[in-house]
Amino acid sequence: MNLEITGTGSCIPELQVPNQNFSGNEFYTREGERINQEGEEIIRKFQEITGIRERRYARPDQQTSDLATIAAQRAIDDAGIDPETLDGIIFAHNFGNIPQGKIQSDILPSLATRVKHDLKIKNPNCIAFDILYGCPGWVQAVILAYNYILAGQGKHYLVIGAETLSRKLDPHDRDSMIFSDGAGAAVVEAIDKDLKKGILSTASQTFTEDEAYYLNYGESNKQDVGHDTRYIKMQGQKIYQFALTHVPAAMKLCLDRSGLSIGQVKKVLIHQANEKMDEAIIKRFFRLYRTPEPEGIMPMSIHLLGNSSVATVPTLLDLLRRGELEGHELNEGDVILLASVGAGMSINAITYRV
Repeated sequence: MNLEITGTGSCIPELQVPNQNFSGNEFYTREGERINQEGEEIIRKFQEITGIRERRYARPDQQTSDLATIAAQRAIDDAGIDPETLDGIIFAHNFGNIPQGKIQSDILPSLATRVKHDLKIKNPNCIAFDILYGCPGWVQAVILAYNYILAGQGKHYLVIGAETLSRKLDPHDRDSMIFSDGAGAAVVEAIDKDLKKGILSTASQTFTEDEAYYLNYGESNKQDVGHDTRYIKMQGQKIYQFALTHVPAAMKLCLDRSGLSIGQVKKVLIHQANEKMDEAIIKRFFRLYRTPEPEGIMPMSIHLLGNSSVATVPTLLDLLRRGELEGHELNEGDVILLASVGAGMSINAITYRV
């Protein structure tokens, strides 16, 4: 029995937000000191480091669960599956629905429940629940679905990752320019085949001794802004060093568990967090095998879509499967590695044969 991704879908919001939109922002340090640089210079350095030129934001009338429902329906259609046969819907997010202009997240009922309702699925045996696992949430949700199926708890799962991070951003924090909105989904199914395909191995880790609060909620960098609102805050340098130290090793653990060689890996789909960081992770990963990094091994979407947290990997996978990433393609039998890192601090990876 193989556990395969038989369908994918994504929802890329229509509102394009170029870096230039931030040129008039007043930026402050974490200590509350005004950054006395021209907006254009701040943006230039930001783009040089992250690779981000623009990002996508949801419309004011769209919620995280709305984007997710669109992506989910597309994944169901791509898989050609009757949604009433789904055994479960697992929804990875971090902030729930955040109505435009509000300061509270709405997670009652769960977003998975809302998607099931919006898809008009009547089957009560299709369970629906959310998980919070930082940016690696969607990859972890796929691993959960994989383990549910292996344990005999069904054969068909819909796995979703979606966020509207634009509603949790501090306009006075340069890091806010990284984040974006979006949704990605996949159908994971048990398929009876002789040829071993689909999920071959997995790995998950969480580091908390010193790293637990590298990403957290905090007040605005501008100290006279209202204290009743919390925003996404991150310690960029510490996250960067953490990722370079631990992510390549976790990816190697996952690949080694599959029994495959590094030379069989055709693509690495990594969380779209920061172009320079992702490039450094890939270099260190291949260095662990004393192998040069192959050209074109790492598809990227961050330049135009930004960092949509749990949505980056499933969106990237969907774009790759549909042939919408220039210079990249997937063929039957290709081995790919999915990997992510984020708040927690957590890391995970999946070895997958197409």
